[in-house]
Amino acid sequence: MDDTQTELAFRSNGDIEVMLFWSRPSGRVSVSVSDRASGEIIEFAVAPEHALDAFHHPYAHLALSTAGNRLVAPADRAWV
Repeated sequence: MDDTQTELAFRSNGDIEVMLFWSRPSGRVSVSVSDRASGEIIEFAVAPEHALDAFHHPYAHLALSTAGNRLVAPADRAWV
C-alpha cells in the first residue's frame, strides 16, 4: 500500500485480515489479504464494480484472475 491509498473496509477472521483500498489519484481499487500466522500478504487489483464482492470473497476473485497479483514475502523469508 502507498500513501495515496485510502482504506475503505477491514475485516478479520482468525489469522486472516482482509482490507479494501482505493487510490484517489488513479481510481484503482485493490484488496489485500494478510495471513498473520505465515506473514504472507497477497494484494490484487479489482474492478470497482466488483470491490465489495472481492472484499467478502477474496480467494474466489484471486482464483479468477492472477494478472497483477503480488505476493509479499514476510521480512524474515526470502522467496526464490
